[in-house]
Amino acid sequence: MTARRSRSRSAAYAALALGLAGSLALTGCNSHSSKKSSSSKSKMSSSSSSKSKKRRIIGGGAAAAGAGTASRRVPDCYPSTYKVTFSQQTGPKSHVAVKFKNSTSRDCKLYNAPLLRFNNAKTPLPLLQGTPGHLDGTRITVPAHGYAYAVIPTNTAATKGTEQKSVTIDFMGISASSVTHGPVTVNFAEKRLHISVGKSKVTNWSSSIHGAQLAGGVGN
Repeated sequence: MTARRSRSRSAAYAALALGLAGSLALTGCNSHSSKKSSSSKSKMSSSSSSKSKKRRIIGGGAAAAGAGTASRRVPDCYPSTYKVTFSQQTGPKSHVAVKFKNSTSRDCKLYNAPLLRFNNAKTPLPLLQGTPGHLDGTRITVPAHGYAYAVIPTNTAATKGTEQKSVTIDFMGISASSVTHGPVTVNFAEKRLHISVGKSKVTNWSSSIHGAQLAGGVGN
C-alpha cells in the first residue's frame, strides 16, 4: 500500500467517525428534548387537574353554604287557641297580659304587635307604640318552645272597661297592612277567663313579660 492510499483511507475513517458522533449527539438532544416536553406536559396536566379539583371543592362549599342559609331561614309565627293565652292582672298597675308560646321545635318570628278584636269589633285594638300607619318595625325571634309577650294597660276605669266575651287574633306582618297568619278566636267563657278591656291600647311584642309591662307603663 502506498503512502497516498493510506492517507486517503485514514481521512475517510475520520470523516465517518465524525458523522457517527454527530448523529449520536443529535439523537441525545432529541431524546432530552422529548423527555423535557413530556415532563412539562405532565406538570401542566397535574396543575390543571389540581385547579379543577379546587374549583369543584369551592363550588361545592358555596352550594353547601347556600343550603345552610336556606335551612336557617326563620319562619313566621302563627296563632292558635292554645298558643295565645290571656291573663288579667289587678291592682294599681292593672293590665291584661298576652302570651304567645312557640310550641314548635324551630325558631319563629313576630312583627310589631298582635291585632286583637274584642267581641267581634270591626277594628283591632290600637297600638300603644306607633299607629297602624306608622310602625316602629319591632321584630323578635321566638326560640323553639319559647315565649313572647304583649300588654294591654287597664289601670284606669276607661281602659279597664267591661268584661269581654271573646277575642279574634291576627299576627301582623312586617308592614302596616300585612298579616302573616290568622285569624283565630279565643272564647273567654269556654276557658273560664274574666278579661276586661276598655279604651286601651296594646304594646308591641317583647321577649319578656317585664319588657312588655315597661312598654305599657305598668312595670316596676
